[in-house]
Amino acid sequence: MPRIDLHIHTSASDGRFSPADIVARAAAAGLAVIAITDHDTVDGIAPALDAARDFASLRVIPGIEISTDVPAGEAHVLGYFIDYADDSLLTALDRMRNSRLVRARRMVARLADLGLHIKWERVLEIAGSATVGRPHVALALLEEGYIESFPEAFARYIGRNGPAYVERDKMTPAQAVELIVRARGLPVLAHPLTVPEPETMLPELKAAGLIGIEVYYVEHSDEDIARLLSLSERHGLVATGGTDYHGLDTGTETGIGDVDVPLESVERLLVLARQPELRLASP
Repeated sequence: MPRIDLHIHTSASDGRFSPADIVARAAAAGLAVIAITDHDTVDGIAPALDAARDFASLRVIPGIEISTDVPAGEAHVLGYFIDYADDSLLTALDRMRNSRLVRARRMVARLADLGLHIKWERVLEIAGSATVGRPHVALALLEEGYIESFPEAFARYIGRNGPAYVERDKMTPAQAVELIVRARGLPVLAHPLTVPEPETMLPELKAAGLIGIEVYYVEHSDEDIARLLSLSERHGLVATGGTDYHGLDTGTETGIGDVDVPLESVERLLVLARQPELRLASP
């Protein structure tokens, strides 16, 4: 069966590897389809599509993962087959990028108040040309020896309830769905089990244009998948999936393509991408 991964991050946001590296790694691993879904940026899409010209057996879907806020946490919305040159999308992403920069700098200041001194300049160096985010702050903490592992930074300091956490400009899940639809993309709720009471938001999101939920995911058990498949069927949503690959912890992180995603997921996305009039109809 063809191997598929519809949730991959590159160095354009908070991944370790460049878009070209990701494409080469996916091709070497024998994948048939991948989606580039960087956090709140489309900067990795064009380089990935360029690199994919050297690998005839690999298809790259242009995508994004937009961060949004809900009352008790966060919800992320994936967008597939987006027009990554859409003006309204680029304007919204630029606003979010600036918010993330201010947020990260305030986190560095809060960490200093806690006695954890990392240099802002070093955070910027780690981020490189990517949008500065919490993973870059976490890597700076790890580099200085304040933590022993990457996840520890979020668990102890910069996670949502951590002492150095700082809010950013907020977008609701429905607004993210609408933004993706305006950019002619297909919105999908990412890793829904990280969202408090995901089923309660699905009717509103579907009304805004949601077409799928991420069922096949690195942290989902067989029981989780069965529950989410039932949920997707009840709401008439496409079941998608991927690894959420970042490449930041190569010792333990699930590799590209190492989550079993059915070919049907891509086939149904392709039908909706080609025939927009079907998007509001139940599968």
